[in-house]
Amino acid sequence: MTPIMFNLLLRSLWETILMTGASGLISLVFGLPLGLALVLTNKGGIAENAWMNGILGAIINGFRSVPFIILLVALIPLTRLIVGTALGTWAAIVPLAIAATPYYARIAEVSLREVDRGLIDAVRAMGGNRWTIIREVLVPEALPGIVAGFTVTLVTLIGASAMAGAIGAGGLGDLAIRYGYQRFETAVMVAVVAVLIALVCGIQWVGDRVVAKLDHK
Repeated sequence: MTPIMFNLLLRSLWETILMTGASGLISLVFGLPLGLALVLTNKGGIAENAWMNGILGAIINGFRSVPFIILLVALIPLTRLIVGTALGTWAAIVPLAIAATPYYARIAEVSLREVDRGLIDAVRAMGGNRWTIIREVLVPEALPGIVAGFTVTLVTLIGASAMAGAIGAGGLGDLAIRYGYQRFETAVMVAVVAVLIALVCGIQWVGDRVVAKLDHK
């Protein structure tokens, strides 16, 4: 691999990390509250509201049912409105975040549902309000699962960011398509695959270590 291609590989790696990190952070900021809302408003929840739960569930399921490549194209007008262009790394963050948020919301919901109901009832019996239950019981008890789910979301986003390269989003996917596929440079394709594998393994390793520490607390 030539020095020029190596520099392109490093730049593409940074673009992939930027897309994954930014969209992952957005999915955490919005997805976790959505997961909490689904649990709280569900039947038997501390803020039971079947109407609200049904609307949130339908919206989340609607976005999750659309294949990412279709969502990527469908959101081009919104992407242009937000960042001023439909091409490049920053443009890709918009559809990536919108796709990842409902995905992570469902993962967070599963973790939050597994919290022992007895702990919630005990806090309520002691006069704890909804915010106290969320802060002191739901989130702390579900934290290992929340972190594990976030790790899975980041890994999924890496794959999605590579797919976004098909429409010029930059990153490793774009490099693999433009040079590895269109120009038949096998060395570039192999390098991109190797870097993606290393990136996924690294994120998964860090996530597993954090979850293990949280489980032992």
